[in-house]
Amino acid sequence: MIDIHTHLLPGVDDGSPSVEVSLPVLLHFRDGGVDTVVCTPHLEASRATSAPYEKHCEILEVLRAAAPDTPRLTLGWEIMLDQPGVDLRDKRFSLGGSSAVLVEFPRSALPPNAAAELFRLRMSGVVPVVAHPERYYGCTVDTVDEWRRIGAVIQMDAAGMLGGDSTSRLSMELLEAGMVDILASDTHGDRRSLVAAREWLLEVGAPEHAELLTSTNARKLLANEPMIPVSPLPRRPGMLGRLKELVLGRRSRNTY
Repeated sequence: MIDIHTHLLPGVDDGSPSVEVSLPVLLHFRDGGVDTVVCTPHLEASRATSAPYEKHCEILEVLRAAAPDTPRLTLGWEIMLDQPGVDLRDKRFSLGGSSAVLVEFPRSALPPNAAAELFRLRMSGVVPVVAHPERYYGCTVDTVDEWRRIGAVIQMDAAGMLGGDSTSRLSMELLEAGMVDILASDTHGDRRSLVAAREWLLEVGAPEHAELLTSTNARKLLANEPMIPVSPLPRRPGMLGRLKELVLGRRSRNTY
C-alpha cells in the first residue's frame, strides 16, 4: 500500500508533534502492508514562495534515521488553494517529485472558481490531486465528476465514510459512482490508516477496488503513469457497519 496524504513530518503543522508520535504510526503502517508514505504538511498557496522546503528535508532525514525499518518516506504538501493563479510547477511542491500536487479547498464552502483553478493547474502541467472532497460543504458527485473530466485526481480519506452524516453519505455516493481514484489516511499522528479500509474492501468482495484504491493508482501517480479507472462500488447491506467494526476494533487493539 501507498499513503499519499499524511501529516507525520513531526513538528511542522497540526499533525504529529514529534518523532516519538510518528514512529509507532509508521510501524503500524509497515505491519499492515504500507510500503511508501508521503508526508504532506499544510501549506497555503499564497505562501508558496516562502515554503520551508529545505527545513522539511532536514526533518525528514531525522525521521528516516529514527525509523529505518518503516515504510519509505518522501515529501509533498497539502496545499490550500486560497489564492488563484499561483505557479505550483516547481517539483518541490509535488508528491514525491512527481507531476502531482495535493490540493485542498476550504471545508466551509467551495470557491466559485474551483473548477477553473484545477483546470489552470492541469494546463500548466501539474496533476492536481483533490484531497478529501467528501468534506467540502456543497460538494456533490456532479462537482467531482467535473473535476475528474478536467483532469484532476480524486483522493478520498479512508475514514471518510465514518464522518458526519453528509460526509459519510457523499463518501459512499462517490464510491458508488466510481469517482474515487485513491484512498489515503490523512493521519495526523492518530490511528487513521489504510489498513482497515483495504481489509474492508476485501471483505465486501471488492479485491480490485482494494488494490487500485490503496496501491496501484497511487504507485502510478507517483511514477507519472496513467492511472486505472476504478469501477463503481455497489452498496451492500451492512457495509458501513462492518467498516466501523474493523476501524474501532483496530483502535481498541492499538496503543499508539
